[in-house]
Amino acid sequence: MVFKRRDKPPFWDRLRETLAPRKGWRRGYVYLGKRMQRLPDTPHRIAIGFACGVQASFTPFFGFHFIVAAALAWILRGNLLSSAVGTFVGNPLTFPLIASSSFWMGSRITGIHFHAPDGHYGFGWLWDNLDAIFLPYLVGGLLPGLAASVASYLLLRPAVAAFQARRRNMLMQRAKERMKAHAARAAASRKRRAEAKNAQGGSGHTAPDAGSA
Repeated sequence: MVFKRRDKPPFWDRLRETLAPRKGWRRGYVYLGKRMQRLPDTPHRIAIGFACGVQASFTPFFGFHFIVAAALAWILRGNLLSSAVGTFVGNPLTFPLIASSSFWMGSRITGIHFHAPDGHYGFGWLWDNLDAIFLPYLVGGLLPGLAASVASYLLLRPAVAAFQARRRNMLMQRAKERMKAHAARAAASRKRRAEAKNAQGGSGHTAPDAGSA
């Protein structure tokens, strides 16, 4: 690749940058918010798509949240790009809260509990207890995810509508200013042509007088 880094940073540096970016998470969320507002779609479809991404973040389908969000957005006729943006609600900062709340609610709804290992958590233990982890997480994440997605829809739709209204007004104002400037240039051009024509007409009348004199 032309713009690929020549010296690849170490793994721990990349992991630290993922979990705690040097420029902070706020800048990334501000950028995503601007991208959301500029999507060429209706506020309803953009907000529905984002809400689908939020709902997908509360599911245990790690690595497939984009696909789950896109499927939900397609079913609900939401914006697919905004659904991908909505999945960023699930990140290293929020996943502990999402997982703990989903497990807490899911274990009480399903009655399924898993026992922590005596030693360390490993892939073998995770595979042996997959049914006791996956189902409570899936069931327990429905209600918190639904609440978060509804809240995000109610907050995002008026924000996008207001931004699009301001943007339309700004574009209309710019168009009016361009039309006014064009009309002024056209009037100035017509005035110059009229003055030039009058000047030519005046010189044509004075020429015979000078010859007769």
